[in-house]
Amino acid sequence: MLPYIQIARPDHWFKNVFMIFGMVLAFFYAPDLWKSEDPALIFVKLFWGLAAVCLIVSSNYVINEILDAPTDKSHPEKKERPIPSGKVWLPIAYAEWVILGILGLAAAYPMGSGFFFSALALLIMGMVYNIPPVRSKEWVYLDVLSESINNPLRLLLGWYLVLPNEVPPMSLLISYWMVGAFFMATKRYAEYRWIADSVAAAKYRKSFRYYNETNLLVSMFVYAIASALFLGIFIVRYRLELILSAPFLAGFYGWYLYVGLKPNSAVQHPERLYRERGLMIYLVFCLALFVVLMFVDFPNLYDWFNVEPSKIPALWSVEMR
Repeated sequence: MLPYIQIARPDHWFKNVFMIFGMVLAFFYAPDLWKSEDPALIFVKLFWGLAAVCLIVSSNYVINEILDAPTDKSHPEKKERPIPSGKVWLPIAYAEWVILGILGLAAAYPMGSGFFFSALALLIMGMVYNIPPVRSKEWVYLDVLSESINNPLRLLLGWYLVLPNEVPPMSLLISYWMVGAFFMATKRYAEYRWIADSVAAAKYRKSFRYYNETNLLVSMFVYAIASALFLGIFIVRYRLELILSAPFLAGFYGWYLYVGLKPNSAVQHPERLYRERGLMIYLVFCLALFVVLMFVDFPNLYDWFNVEPSKIPALWSVEMR
């Protein structure tokens, strides 16, 4: 059974914790819910929602493993995966893909239409990314953009667990998408450098026929700038206090890029990024600061920057003199 568990990649489930940010954002929009909702119910919703999403992303991972197997044989490490190494019988793998997807959608259905259709979109994007004739992972730039769209979908899933009948701000969804694209482009860059052979790289991933170190670097900067731009729109429109986190977030982008430029960088395998302990500690700090600033008022900031305060109330207020 182990190879069939491995192709579902449970070690990648940690990525779904980004749903929690969607929940935090929803409580920012409706702080009264924090006081009225039963804390036990909140955790039950989170657990159930995470379970549903884990099943769906595992379904996507299974079809990815099946359809990538022929090209994985050209990769120095991925050729040892269960399918290219001959440890999996494909009919069972296809059945696993279908069953996981159905179970995930069945678990998502009771959570409301917003959550269900976001989960369905997550499943469909896995098909768009992997299955011919579209197979967006083989198209230059579209490979990064179509995979990183899972980031805003995870934000939506977390949001709809709390606010099933409202829609989060588009500026933050796009920013979340672009930061995911930055991470993914950095991963492509690290993979391309590690393979160190353009012919072998093209055999492993068709988009590498068009990528090179220069255009990958440029795309990374474009995605990072786009992410910062749309985050700035969200900050000015909804929560000026978050501007205090901007220097620290810029530092995180720089640190992640530094890690991505290392030989055989850990960003090739996001599940191994925990080894970059300094980066992980700094990320936790940035996220904690971001969350605190979403819920604490600094009224004088609006005078300093000549910005109209948002009408969304905060949970706490800190006066600045």
